[in-house]
Amino acid sequence: MGTAASPFLNPTADRPDGVGHKPTAGALLRRAQQRRQIQDVVGVSYVIDAAILLVYAHAGTTSAAIGPAFAICGLVSIIGNILLSESGFNERFKDHYLVVPQSIIGMMIMLAFTYIAPEVGVMFLCTLFVVSAFSSLRSTPRQTAVVWTAMALGVSGLFLLTDKPIALPHGNYLERFATMAVFILTIGRCMFIGIFSSAMRESLYKSGLALKEANRRIEELAELDDLTGSFNRRCIMRFLDDEIARANRVNAPCSIALIDLDWFKRINDTYGHPTGDEVLRTFAITVFANIRGVDRFGRYGGEEFLLVLPDTSQETAAHMLERLRTIIADLDWSAFAPGMQVTLSAGVATLNPNETSDSFLARADSALYKAKAQGRNRIVSA
Repeated sequence: MGTAASPFLNPTADRPDGVGHKPTAGALLRRAQQRRQIQDVVGVSYVIDAAILLVYAHAGTTSAAIGPAFAICGLVSIIGNILLSESGFNERFKDHYLVVPQSIIGMMIMLAFTYIAPEVGVMFLCTLFVVSAFSSLRSTPRQTAVVWTAMALGVSGLFLLTDKPIALPHGNYLERFATMAVFILTIGRCMFIGIFSSAMRESLYKSGLALKEANRRIEELAELDDLTGSFNRRCIMRFLDDEIARANRVNAPCSIALIDLDWFKRINDTYGHPTGDEVLRTFAITVFANIRGVDRFGRYGGEEFLLVLPDTSQETAAHMLERLRTIIADLDWSAFAPGMQVTLSAGVATLNPNETSDSFLARADSALYKAKAQGRNRIVSA
């Protein structure tokens, strides 16, 4: 069917632009296009079946009027479906394909012609199977049950309430040829349905992967500070609580450091907030580049940061923070503004047995206060 068939073969082409929202004009257009393409496929199927009926008629199996009558009935139903679709009638319903009514109409046509022309009934029953299979692609479990019930009642009435001798014509060469064509085309249409079903599964699988990636990204963004890329306060506090529990469980040391950029308000007032933001970003990047993979670094508030150091004694923690202090002080901050100098002060504390996060942080905060009181640009241990 060329490029026009691509939305039909894309099961998610008619997906709403937003969950719970009214479809956009573009979504409505895609839906209408897909419904037209489905009717195109059904129309081609009716024409092919009508051609096979003409072969049966030529073989003397059935009346020459059956083929044209079957094609007319099918095409009338298709034209009716297209007119309803183009008028927007379908959009009044949650199932804008109108799967149940269209399937039942198709089944009624097949059963009626099986009754009218039982001598070629095998073709209509094969097509009835295709109609049922095709409708199941877009059906909910409830719709599938309704369609199956309607089909079961129709077939039961045909076989149990009538004595029509439904035949499988094979008396001469033309009949065998036509019957062969019926089975080949039925199998082919079922294979087409299988391909479409496979495309649906593949599309849903890819959509699931994309959704997982989107959720992962949302979770990641929810944990990070927008400005610095470090963990936000909620996340770093969760890491702290988890590390305290782990340290108490395995009797391992744990240290933390509350870090404050010295005179940061002056930087904002003197050089402007955009420059201050760049300073915070550069500071965070530098810290990330100089801590271990197991360490956790987050923005505690404003220009204050919390560094969680698992399996780290107070002496080692103080040494690590002194190294960070030297690295920050030695950076060429004049790239942001001539004469700019940025330093940090930090308070380091090591976890005491059965200590809570509040008292742990309070000791680190007290040590940070002492570092500031002693002139800043220094590390003080609690």
